[in-house]
Amino acid sequence: MPASKYKRVLLKLSGEAFAGKTASSIDTAVLMHIAEQIKNVTATGVTVGVVVGGGNFWRGAEIARTGMDRVTADYAGMLATVLNALALQDALEKVGVVTRTQSAIVIQQVAEMFIRRRALRHLEKGRVVIFAAGTGNPYMTTDTAAALRAIEIEADVLLMAKNDVDGIYSADPKKDPRASKFDKLSHIEALNLRLKVMDATAFSLCMENKLPIIVFNVEEPGGIERAAAGEPIGTLVSSDP
Repeated sequence: MPASKYKRVLLKLSGEAFAGKTASSIDTAVLMHIAEQIKNVTATGVTVGVVVGGGNFWRGAEIARTGMDRVTADYAGMLATVLNALALQDALEKVGVVTRTQSAIVIQQVAEMFIRRRALRHLEKGRVVIFAAGTGNPYMTTDTAAALRAIEIEADVLLMAKNDVDGIYSADPKKDPRASKFDKLSHIEALNLRLKVMDATAFSLCMENKLPIIVFNVEEPGGIERAAAGEPIGTLVSSDP
């Protein structure tokens, strides 16, 4: 890989990214492919934090609409992210990457509690840090957790790995054949155009802290590596007009 323009990145992986095209909750081949890409990124000297979703196991907001208490449903969703974090940790360790998992809820038998200074220390030592359990609060998405953790660890960019879409479009490309893809956008342009980059809370955090976002397809060959290197891929959202 070429030298990266970034020194530290925060990678957001949705739960669906772990499932791939299979009917199972976790596709081992996909998981190992993601781990290999993260390994290649760290080999360039870039430090990596990862926030994982849990949608391949559980979606709290959707479950709550069936009648379950929303707070209970969201806490169950946090546990789903811990499952994915442990699976990713195992895959990374299998390819020789030193990894630590930190959880926003207390689950000390399998993960450290999230402590910002400890996370920064791990990153300084070149370890990949996986952040599980979202923000630890109900009603908050893992997108918000990704934006928050990126700011807390002083990441240079937030890499949003999406499924089945290779960037930000003017409309849903699956429904509107006239939808056009944006290569670059400013935060305020994305807001004014009402483009759904991520949930509103997460996007506000990125905009207020001038955190760039790269939205790309996780299935793109070498996508994680290319995004971390700063190569043109997907859509870049930044504070620049």
